[in-house]
Amino acid sequence: MHPATTIIAFTVLSGFGFGLMAFLGVGWPAPAGWPAFLWWGLAYGCAVAGLIASTAHLGNPQRAWRAFSQWRSSWLSREGIAAVATLLLCAPVALSDWLGLGWSRVPGMLGAVGALATIGTTSMIYAQMRAVPRWHHWTTPAVFFGFSLTGGAMAAGHPWLGAALGLALAGLLMLAFRLGDRQFALAGQTIGTATGLDRIGDAAVFELPHTGGNYLLREMIHVVGRKHGAKLRIIAVSAVLAAAVLALAPYALPVAVGLHLAGALVVRWLFFAQAEHVVGLYY
Repeated sequence: MHPATTIIAFTVLSGFGFGLMAFLGVGWPAPAGWPAFLWWGLAYGCAVAGLIASTAHLGNPQRAWRAFSQWRSSWLSREGIAAVATLLLCAPVALSDWLGLGWSRVPGMLGAVGALATIGTTSMIYAQMRAVPRWHHWTTPAVFFGFSLTGGAMAAGHPWLGAALGLALAGLLMLAFRLGDRQFALAGQTIGTATGLDRIGDAAVFELPHTGGNYLLREMIHVVGRKHGAKLRIIAVSAVLAAAVLALAPYALPVAVGLHLAGALVVRWLFFAQAEHVVGLYY
């Protein structure tokens, strides 16, 4: 699929922001004064920036509010509701930490649950898509949670936890890449199943569907060279591993967070670029 910059920014920034918010919500750490302002500001800034970036990919961004009405059937709608609820629940705790008001931390704990729910719903937007076998797998939500919690732990000042999660994430990525490469073949999709013509016989392409481009070709079909894909996977796993190691070095935690986010950007680009949609069989 076409790796849209706005969606990559949305999933990476939002995941990082809500991952950090989960730690701050439960009070681990519980900063006070201006450090609290900076910590909560980073979490809110990344989460909100990611959500804003997601609206830029909509055909009519001014109608984004309508997505909230489809919560019964849409993971996108559930994600929007979970994100807004989390931001509202954490707001009084963030204000209390900054100004030293001593308010109850219960809303923050509920907000931490909401942050995890937001990460989960974001991942399910993609994991529930049967038309993209590579995404329709347990490794999709696992990787989303892995990046969010690892980045959140590092940004919250927990180097040992961040390093441990980073090492586990690197192993998970290698497994996800390997299993993901098999999913399209395991799904057993053919031109016949993609078009629904398999019920009447063997389907074959007689002529190209059309001579010009269209939305499906722009958004659903993207070819990445095998060599380029392999190099980018190595870069992504190396960045995650380097971040895990640097997290334990004195005063290197900000650099570790930066490397972690760089790895997340590469992985997320590959996540979209290497996703084989069954509509590609038709074209």
